[in-house]
Amino acid sequence: MGRKWQKGELFLSKPTFLQTSGAPPFVDRHFPKATDLLQLWDGEKKLNGMTMIGVPLSKPSISHSGASFTPGVVRKLMQSYSTYAVEGEVDLRDSAVLMDAGDIHMHATDIKESYRRIEETVTTILRENKECIPLFVGGDHSISYSTLKAMNEVKSGKIGVIQFDAHHDLRNTEDGGPTNGTPFRRLLEADVLKGEHLVQVGIRNYSNSAYYHQYAMENGIKIYTMADVKKNGVGEVIRETVEYLKDKVEHIYLSIDIDVLDQAYAPGCPAIGPGGMTSEQLLEAIFLLGKEETVCGLDIVEIDPTIDFRDMTSRVAVHGLLEFIRGRSVLDR
Repeated sequence: MGRKWQKGELFLSKPTFLQTSGAPPFVDRHFPKATDLLQLWDGEKKLNGMTMIGVPLSKPSISHSGASFTPGVVRKLMQSYSTYAVEGEVDLRDSAVLMDAGDIHMHATDIKESYRRIEETVTTILRENKECIPLFVGGDHSISYSTLKAMNEVKSGKIGVIQFDAHHDLRNTEDGGPTNGTPFRRLLEADVLKGEHLVQVGIRNYSNSAYYHQYAMENGIKIYTMADVKKNGVGEVIRETVEYLKDKVEHIYLSIDIDVLDQAYAPGCPAIGPGGMTSEQLLEAIFLLGKEETVCGLDIVEIDPTIDFRDMTSRVAVHGLLEFIRGRSVLDR
């Protein structure tokens, strides 16, 4: 897929992979790889299902971040895993295809232009492919403003959001412009999202100020802290969240900030901290939400491969994508 769309159409470039040195990996015909699920999009075939879109933007991050490298690392790591889930004895190849639309090409210096490119590309793709379920691999959390703004332009009916995060991400823009700490404040202020249509899961101690927590409550945002997740169990939290949103919106979007995880599970996250979710809890949540027909897309953000240890954090993202696909496969049976 060498084609690159010009300005005014789609700002997409071919999928990026990190180059590996040495001999090619050992091929075992009895061990199909997760990369076998990927089909490169030619720009013309109809996208009727799950589609991976890289959004390699990390310049707006408050702290130093190499999250722009994540899409390529995630694709590379899919070579490390099979398509077979022992739980349920499901081979994802039997029912799932993951189209790969490549990466949205970012401007080298102009952040606002990069946001515009995200919005224009996503709007164009979804307008021409109504059944597409985009799986955005960021990038920092600032991309969620652009992806959701674009989806809101195209989707008929209201979109609700389940945000997995240690932080509220409700900072104001006056003190530093649009950053990875501002996407949901910007969405609320732009009237793209209503407070009562946003559910935040995994919010934890010492990661937010009293001011922004108060702002969240005053704007009707539903909050599940880590104490709630531990007390009630992640399965019950997800059940309650879906029931709560189903009465209010037609579509649900998942925004997964990897810093919802405890630092032990996410060393490659710019904003690590103790007391977060286990990877098991997050993956269970993603699988359960994959089974929900109202879920229209997701993003996974805030992974920095340049500070990761043995790709631990990026591997959670790969498993997250596979668990969502598994959930969708159960739904489609």
